[in-house]
Amino acid sequence: MIFIALPVVLYGQFESADRQMRELVTRAIQNRSALIADALAPKLRSADPSSQVAFNDELARYGSDGTVLKLIFQPAEQRHEGRFYFVASAPQIRADEVAAELDELGNRGILQRLSDACMWDAPHELRYKQASGAVELLTSIIPIRSPRGCWVLTSTHRTSDFLNTSIGRPYWETREIRLAAAIYLVLAVVTLLIALSIRLSLRRFRSVAAEIGQGRIGDNAFANRNVVPELSSVARDFDKLVHELHGVSQQIRQSAEDKAHSFKTPLATIRSALEPVRRAVPPDNARARRSLEIVDSALDRLLALVVAAQRQDISTADLIEAPRVPVDVALLAGDAVLHFRELAAGREIRFIRQLDQGAIVRAGRGMLEEVIQCVLENAISFSPRGGTIRITVEAADSVVELRVEDEGPGVDPSLLPHLFERYFSSRPGEPSDTSSSEHAGIGLWLVRRNVEALGGRVTAANRARGGFAVTIGLPRCT
Repeated sequence: MIFIALPVVLYGQFESADRQMRELVTRAIQNRSALIADALAPKLRSADPSSQVAFNDELARYGSDGTVLKLIFQPAEQRHEGRFYFVASAPQIRADEVAAELDELGNRGILQRLSDACMWDAPHELRYKQASGAVELLTSIIPIRSPRGCWVLTSTHRTSDFLNTSIGRPYWETREIRLAAAIYLVLAVVTLLIALSIRLSLRRFRSVAAEIGQGRIGDNAFANRNVVPELSSVARDFDKLVHELHGVSQQIRQSAEDKAHSFKTPLATIRSALEPVRRAVPPDNARARRSLEIVDSALDRLLALVVAAQRQDISTADLIEAPRVPVDVALLAGDAVLHFRELAAGREIRFIRQLDQGAIVRAGRGMLEEVIQCVLENAISFSPRGGTIRITVEAADSVVELRVEDEGPGVDPSLLPHLFERYFSSRPGEPSDTSSSEHAGIGLWLVRRNVEALGGRVTAANRARGGFAVTIGLPRCT
C-alpha cells in the first residue's frame, strides 16, 4: 500500500508546485507584454500609422527571443465599424501574407477580442492551439489609446518554451514525470520480482521442512533445494539445526535406555534378595510381613517411575525425529484393542468399536500408538468388572475424531482442568498427590503433548449417564 500510495502523494505535491510555477510564469509573460506595450506607447500616441517600416524595426527590438508581436490599428472614425488595419509584425511578414494572417486572427477569435479590448480599454489573454494541435500558444492583447485611434499590441508565445513547466499540457505529459514514472515502474518490477523470489524461497523452505518432518528427504535438504545465493548461509544453518536435532533425539533415546537399564538391574537384584528374607519370616510375624509389603510396594513404585521416565524420554525422541506419515487411526485403534484384549478379558471388560474407514491423519506412527494406548489403558484401569468401553473413530471433512468412553466413576469436576497436567493422577481412594501411588501421572500428559504436536486437540469430560470420555481431534490428511 505504501509503494502504491507514495507516487500518488508525490505526484500531488509536485503537481501543486508546478501549478504555482505555471501561474508565476504566465504572470511574468503577461507583465513582459505589458512592459513592451508601455515602451511602445509614447511613440504610438504620436506616430503615423502609415509608417510601417519604422514600426517593424521597433517591434523587432522586443521580438528577438521568439515572441511573435503584431501591431494593429483602429482609426478613431472607424471605431464603431470594428475595422482594424494590420500595421507591423515581428518577425516581419510580406505584404501578400497579411490577408492570410488576418484570416487566421479572425478564425481564432482574436479580432473580436481586439474590439473588446479597445472598447473597454482592458487587456485580454487568449490561449489556443495551432492547427496541428501540437503546440499551444498564449496571446496577450493590450490596447494603447492615442488621439488618432486605438493601437492593439498582440504578443504570442509558445507555451513549450516556458521554462520547464507544463503550461499547455497535463502535468503527467511532461518529460520529467514520464521519466520518473518509467524509473519507478522499473523499480516496482524489480522489487516485485525480489519479493516474489523471497516468497518462493520461503515456501520452498517450508516445503523442505515439511518433507523433513515426514522423513522423505535426507541430509542437507535446505542447501540442496535453495536457489537464492543470499539465503545459502541460512539454508546451511537450517541443515545444521536438523542434523543437531537428529543427534539430540538419538542421545535422548540412548540415555533413556541406559538409565532404565541402570535402574532396573538393582531393582531386580533387590527383589531377588528379598525372596530368602520373605521365606525366612514366620507367617505369624505380621509386622515383618507388613514391612515386606511396603518394600514390595516401593519397588513397584520405583519400577513404575523408571518405566514412565523411559517412556517419556522415548516419546520425546519420537516427537523430535519420528517422520509424519499417513496413518489410519481406525487401524491403530483396532490394533490397540487387540493389544489390551487379554487384560480386558481378565476383568470381563468388553469393547464396542465403531470405526469409520478413511480416517487418515499425518503423524508419527509411534506417537499416535502411544496416544491411543495411553487412553485405552486409562479407560481399562477405571472401568468396573464387566464394564464396557466404547471406541469411536469418525472421519469428517477436515478432522478425524477419536472418542474413548468408559463406565467408570468419572472425575471430580474440580479436577478436570488439571487432568492433563504432568505428574497429576486422581483415582478413587487415592490422594491427588501420587507419591504413594503406583501410577506416575504422565500418561494423559503425554497424550496431550503428542496430540498438540500433531496439530490436534484433546478434551475430557464426564458422561451424563456415568463414566468418562476422552475425545481427540486430529487434522485429516487429504
